[in-house]
Amino acid sequence: MGEVVGAGLLSHAPVIMFPEAMRLQENGGRDFTLVTGLEQLRSEVMEGLEYDTVVVFDSHWATTTEAVITSHARREGLFTSDEMPGAISRLPYDVPGDPELAEAVAKLAGERSLWVSANDDPYLPIHYATLNLWTYLGKPEKPWVSVSVCQTATTEDFLRMGACVGEAIGSVERRVLLLASGGLSHRFWPLAELRNRMAGDPAHIVTAEARAADEQRITWLEEGRHDRVIGTMPEYLRYAPEARFGHYLMLAGALGGKSWRGRGRRFGEYENGIGTGQVHVWFGG
Repeated sequence: MGEVVGAGLLSHAPVIMFPEAMRLQENGGRDFTLVTGLEQLRSEVMEGLEYDTVVVFDSHWATTTEAVITSHARREGLFTSDEMPGAISRLPYDVPGDPELAEAVAKLAGERSLWVSANDDPYLPIHYATLNLWTYLGKPEKPWVSVSVCQTATTEDFLRMGACVGEAIGSVERRVLLLASGGLSHRFWPLAELRNRMAGDPAHIVTAEARAADEQRITWLEEGRHDRVIGTMPEYLRYAPEARFGHYLMLAGALGGKSWRGRGRRFGEYENGIGTGQVHVWFGG
C-alpha cells in the first residue's frame, strides 16, 4: 500500500529563479529566505527522505471544466515563462512522470463522479509553479506529477479532489511527497510601484489586513489546525489567496481535510513577493 511520507505548502515565487547577485540587490544585500529555505529543506529533509514520486498541486495551471493530472512517462524541453520571460527563460527540464499513479487517480475520480482526468498529451504545457520547485528539490530519477487547480472549483471540490489523490496513493505501491505550490494572499502592487516593492520584508505586503490574515494562517498551519484554515476560507478569500488556495486545499484533502492535525515547520520567513504573501511550511518527513 502506498503512503504520503511528507508534504509542504511551498512558494514558487519567481524571485527564487533570479541570479544571486540580482536577489541581493533587490533585497538590500541579503538573500531571500524563500531561496535559503528551499536549500535548507532539500539538505535537512529531502536528501534523507525515502520517496518514490512527487505530486505537485500547481497553482499556475488553471483548468476550467475539471482538474487534470499529468500522466506522461517523461516531460522534457526548454521552458520560457510567458508571464515573466525576462526572469525565467530557456530553463532546461527533463522530468520523469508516474503514469500508473496518475491513472489510478483518474480511475478513482471516475468512480466517485469527480471531475479529475489524466492527460499525457506531449504538447500539454508545463508551468513554473512546478519547474521552479523541481529546480531546487528535484532529482533526475524521481518522478514528478502535476495536478491543475480547477478555477471553477469550490473549497469543497478541492477537498474532495485532494481526498481522491490521497486515496489513490494508498492503492499503489508508492511513497509520495505532496507539494502545494503557491502563495498566500495574492494581490500585486500596481506596475508603477512594484519595482520599489521587490524586497522580501513583509512590510511590502499590499495591505496590513492581508498580512495579518496570512500570518494567522501560518500560525494555524504550524499548530496543525487545518480545521481552522479550512473553516475560515470564506473570510480568507477576501484577501485573494493564490488560486483561491486550491493548491493547499487539495493537499489538505489528501491528508484528511479538517481532521488533519499535521504540524508545520517553517523553512525561512514569511516574505513579500511584490505585494503577495509567500512562505514555505513543511509537514512531516
